[in-house]
Amino acid sequence: MSAIELNQKPRKRKRQDIAFPIVNTIVLCLLMFITLYPVINTVAYSFNEGTDAVRGGIGLWPRVFSLKSYEAIMADNSVYQAAWISASKTVIITLLNLFWTGMLSFALSRKEYVLRKFITVVMVLTMYVNAGLIPNYLLISKTLGLAKSYWVYIIPTMFSCFNMIVIRTYIAGLPDALVESARIDGAGDIRVYWQIIFPLCTPVLATVALFVAVGSWNSWFDTHLYCAGQKYLHSLQYLLKMKLATTQASANAAKTSADALKSTTLTTPVTIRCAITVISTVPILVVYPFLQKYFVTGMALGSVKG
Repeated sequence: MSAIELNQKPRKRKRQDIAFPIVNTIVLCLLMFITLYPVINTVAYSFNEGTDAVRGGIGLWPRVFSLKSYEAIMADNSVYQAAWISASKTVIITLLNLFWTGMLSFALSRKEYVLRKFITVVMVLTMYVNAGLIPNYLLISKTLGLAKSYWVYIIPTMFSCFNMIVIRTYIAGLPDALVESARIDGAGDIRVYWQIIFPLCTPVLATVALFVAVGSWNSWFDTHLYCAGQKYLHSLQYLLKMKLATTQASANAAKTSADALKSTTLTTPVTIRCAITVISTVPILVVYPFLQKYFVTGMALGSVKG
């Protein structure tokens, strides 16, 4: 091989090393723009005047700035009560779900527990065989008597079989030497779980907590089924959904009424819908950055040396 060929290879490698980061950055920036554009566009519509928003063509910035859509939503005092219901039930459901699901996952991950396979199979079957909406409604409302009460949000969602499988699989991948060393020191099952297993499960627990919290925050159908007639138990999602339906009805009536048209010029279903989307999404966007760092698993790697 000649000296010229040897000099050309490092140059080609250097060009490849420079080209890949550039192409990679361009592709990622393009994907980021495609992902963020609908979100920013929704925010722009929410801050735009209703009549002008109907024309369309709004991009990343409101054309005629207005806060009337948010004022129309926040003017109802029931929004604050509904926000409290949604926030409180989200926190309680998340904590209880992590507590019960994590404890059972640890028990079913222990090889010395003889019934772990049987219980796991029975619980997994519930994911494939579901009685349906009507039996669930009769069970919760008639048998358990939870309808028209705050507990209808809490008790049916305290446990998740899917989350149990996720946490149990993660715990099963932890080194057995951690538990064995704790038992040699005289630690019981409860102490082993809370002082050893629980801290190591922070990534998977944070992930499950985010899934549970998002599901609880966005739920509205449970309110529609069990608490539709109890205004003090309405969740924020259900209330905003009803407000959107009311706004749509008002807009339809405005087509045949000049007075109604004047009252709806600053807010339309388009801007109300976008404002509702922003209000519903902001709490989750605030919580997500604090849990994102725990998504990277593998915290237990290197826990046992030798």
